[in-house]
Amino acid sequence: MIHRAIVIGVILATSWLHAQEAGVQVEKNVMVAMRDGVKLATDVYLPAGNTGKLPVILTRLPYNKDGAKSFGEYFAAHGYAFVAQDTRGRYASEGVWHWLTDDGVDGADCAAWIAAQPWANGKIGMVGTSYVGGTQHAMALEKVPQLTTVIPVDAVSNMGRQSMRNAGAFEMRFWNWIMLNAGKGSNAALDPATQGELKEMADNRWDYLSLLPLRPGTTPLKLAPEYEDWLIQAMRHGKDDAFWAQNNILADPTRYKDMPVYLVGGWYDSWAGNTSANFQALSKTLKSDVYLIMGPWIHGAQNKSSHGQVEFGSDAAVADQLAWRKEWFDHWMKGLDNSVGKAAPFAKKVRIFVMGTGDGSKTKDGLLNHGGQWRDENEWPLARVKPTAFYLHAEGLLNDVKPKSEDGAVTYEFDPKNPVPTLGGNISSGDGIMQQGAWDQRGSDKFWNWTKPIPLSARSDVLVFQTAPLAEDIEITGEIEVKLWASSDAMDTDFTAKLIDVYPPSADWPHGFDLNLADCIARARFRDSLQEEKLMQPGKVYPFTIKLYPTSNVFKKGHRIRVDISSSNFPRFDVNPNTGEPLQQHRRTVTATNTVYYGSEHPSHIVLPFVPRR
Repeated sequence: MIHRAIVIGVILATSWLHAQEAGVQVEKNVMVAMRDGVKLATDVYLPAGNTGKLPVILTRLPYNKDGAKSFGEYFAAHGYAFVAQDTRGRYASEGVWHWLTDDGVDGADCAAWIAAQPWANGKIGMVGTSYVGGTQHAMALEKVPQLTTVIPVDAVSNMGRQSMRNAGAFEMRFWNWIMLNAGKGSNAALDPATQGELKEMADNRWDYLSLLPLRPGTTPLKLAPEYEDWLIQAMRHGKDDAFWAQNNILADPTRYKDMPVYLVGGWYDSWAGNTSANFQALSKTLKSDVYLIMGPWIHGAQNKSSHGQVEFGSDAAVADQLAWRKEWFDHWMKGLDNSVGKAAPFAKKVRIFVMGTGDGSKTKDGLLNHGGQWRDENEWPLARVKPTAFYLHAEGLLNDVKPKSEDGAVTYEFDPKNPVPTLGGNISSGDGIMQQGAWDQRGSDKFWNWTKPIPLSARSDVLVFQTAPLAEDIEITGEIEVKLWASSDAMDTDFTAKLIDVYPPSADWPHGFDLNLADCIARARFRDSLQEEKLMQPGKVYPFTIKLYPTSNVFKKGHRIRVDISSSNFPRFDVNPNTGEPLQQHRRTVTATNTVYYGSEHPSHIVLPFVPRR
């Protein structure tokens, strides 16, 4: 195996080369020492010929700092210093990678180094999406003195609550992230032969999905031990405790540095629930301004107006991804009196995209014209929202009339070997194994585990509850929960819920269109607490709360509001074997007979944030 020191030596040989591009001077691969002596590879972009002290924009990323080149050149050309750094153990940086746990301290050390440079004025702002948004949160929680403002986009946070563990269930996109990234930019990937083995594993990951759970030393992932170790621990650790403490903003928002924060998320983003929750927590805690924007976007796609099978209209896209960030930094780091606090996207503290105002036709690209429009608000959740319960009734009926009759029930079998397939949703890092965002809930060749044009509603393990066709338009905007009463003959099982906007049949869509809006899951052993496991008593009825991701959508006249209940959503979430064995350590599976109850004694329902007409 090639030793990392040799690679670093090659890097250092070129680290002081300067480039003149569009009036920008670039210093590549400066090796910045952390407090434990590990050196992290860092690029610096400056305006050509600069001799003064500048505000600094920083990004710390595990995806190769070379990818930040366009950001670096842009900000340097507009009077900033820009710094991009490979995080510990990734690409050109030394050390061993861990999932974000080093990034608070390493970020603080990086900021201290920046502050000591002759070109820095002591003010640092940060940019980045996903994991790179998570490195911003990590530094904010470290209360780094030089940190002046952050723009975390679709950012990693509150991992034991939602988006990595969801009420105890594990999001398989992180299994996919490890399978793909263990062989790219890792210590192991420095050796070409090992990199080849890890790539072969990634290329065959569909087959590895059927071989779960992952056990130490049994797959090529053992060649990248820090990645194997983290993934096995993460898949086995369902409790929201110290294991997930890094970037847990909600546990104690007072740990977050008091500074202007602009939180960016999307209704179909994998971190949407945490983005809106962070806004609620930080806006109540920080004295500084906290802003929130939520678009109709999938992960990291704020520049697009369509995804999956749906078009939201040209206004949905933020065309210039750099200019609006510059506007924010100019205000808070240069003191300029500009559009912040005056005009979109900064007119008010909250800006949301209300989906669903399109005409429902088929676009020239074959997409559903679901449409939508932007709206500025004063708060989140909206003060005028009226939380309204829609109850489950017999024969699959859903309405806002509380049941008065005796209990009814629907029983179905959940076979872990035949899980309900994932057709879109709040997904990232799903490359190849999942499709992101908005999709008709019927199969197609886009879904490897549900290839035929058969709707999920046809499955016997999917319980469908829907309203009659609506007599008028209804807007639902806010946080959503399903309150479910259920039992099982197993000691542990899962329950899932999905909110769907049901389009009626039309000339463009003869079968209609079942548009997914939000979904989530609850693992039975965590029904009472995210910190404590309690297996079920077979046959006993228990209450469950399934916290869906937030959304904003107009259900048009003639549409139906639908809720699907089941026990799996794969590979969005890991499949429960129903055996009650320790998480991801099972050797067998059993088919569970699960029952969902409705009626006066067990009024299962979904709480929808109904927005009255102005």
